[in-house]
Amino acid sequence: MSFTGDSAPIRPGALTVSELNRQARHLLETSFMQAWVEGELSGLSRPSSGHWYFSLKDDRCQVRCAMFRGVNQRLRDIPKEGDQVRIRGKVTLYENRGDFQIIVEHLEPAGLGALQQAFEALKARLQAEGLFAVERKKPIPGMPRHIGVVTSPTGAAIHDILTVLGRRCPGIPVTVYPTAVQGQAATTGIVDAIARAVRHNRADVLIIGRGGGSLEDLWCFNEEAVARAIAACPIATVSAVGHEVDVTIADFVADLRAPTPSAAAEKVSPDQAAWLSRLEDTRLRLAAAAGRHLRQLENRLSHIAARLRDPRRDLQEKAQRLDETELRFRQAMSQQLNGRRTRTGHLEQRLLAHRPSRHISERFAHIEQLRERLNLTLNRQLERRGERLQSAARTLHAVSPLATLGRGYAIVSSDSQTVVREAGSLAPGDRISARLARGRVDAEVIAIRAEPTGKD
Repeated sequence: MSFTGDSAPIRPGALTVSELNRQARHLLETSFMQAWVEGELSGLSRPSSGHWYFSLKDDRCQVRCAMFRGVNQRLRDIPKEGDQVRIRGKVTLYENRGDFQIIVEHLEPAGLGALQQAFEALKARLQAEGLFAVERKKPIPGMPRHIGVVTSPTGAAIHDILTVLGRRCPGIPVTVYPTAVQGQAATTGIVDAIARAVRHNRADVLIIGRGGGSLEDLWCFNEEAVARAIAACPIATVSAVGHEVDVTIADFVADLRAPTPSAAAEKVSPDQAAWLSRLEDTRLRLAAAAGRHLRQLENRLSHIAARLRDPRRDLQEKAQRLDETELRFRQAMSQQLNGRRTRTGHLEQRLLAHRPSRHISERFAHIEQLRERLNLTLNRQLERRGERLQSAARTLHAVSPLATLGRGYAIVSSDSQTVVREAGSLAPGDRISARLARGRVDAEVIAIRAEPTGKD
């Protein structure tokens, strides 16, 4: 295969699109372990899988984001279009489309909410009172005799602190003053725990803190009572609340702020490496050998990891592809349904235009007209026939024998019921019968008198 013009032919060994996207994703994921991003939420899509897809944008750019169901179910409120939000997540690449995106692990509203406003108001008031002043802060002892810890006895923070202290300086005694570090009872509990540490008078440094969480989870360390208890504490205090990005009122009031509980344990514990100088050469040789071996293992592990694909990412990408397929299917179904509705509407209009009821109504109207014409014709025929019948009856009545009898004539018949037309057809003694207009007369011929016929 070859190309003409400015394009160069494909060289042997060129990357495929899949390889390029895979390497780009690996580069992004190794360069950005986690990122906090703030912007306007846009184009939120929530398919039936439960995953969320949206964009974060500012006045110039935007970035695609995916927040999977197991993460977004932990949110108390569902964000809406146009909200200003802050997200924490992993920068990656959706290989199938080559889309740069962020896999969101945390989402919260941006800007000054009610809690943030309360935070800023208390911060300004306590700062004005001088509780944050550098000159009032006590120094942290370089070699503490006893360390106190105010935190939850069951949280991850105490485990991290004790692990670090046990690693760095296991000989220093530690006293834990247990308290709730979240919820309504946390404020009173923290104040009481600090008071117990002061009454015991054992520790010469006091770590106060907990692990990470939302602004609401950390709010007890923003309460005025806790701030004043820390400020009034005669023991040197170290605030170790949340992650490095989390800032509370306790951080400003304490004598020292540590970004995490583990970092607080690092800051208050001495470096016992100076105590182990006699073992330093051996440790260095061992560390060098272990480092070489670890580097070899890391190289092998990196090589294997580059070849090994995380099955969770496969599932996530397949879920994303499934969501896209579902959206396309819904759009296609919607288009087909709209087309069918339009066609049904046209057929319905045509059916209404040719509906049988309309033709039946027209036929009934025509039949009614024919019936009226038939009745009119029959009436006229009956009238004409009646007139003709009356005329015939009058004519018949005029020539009827009965009418003649009514004028005084009679019909004479012999015994044989033969009408007697001439007197000469009878003889004396014959029995005759005369029919009158009303009634009949039986008689016997006595004499016959013949009258001239007028022919002689």
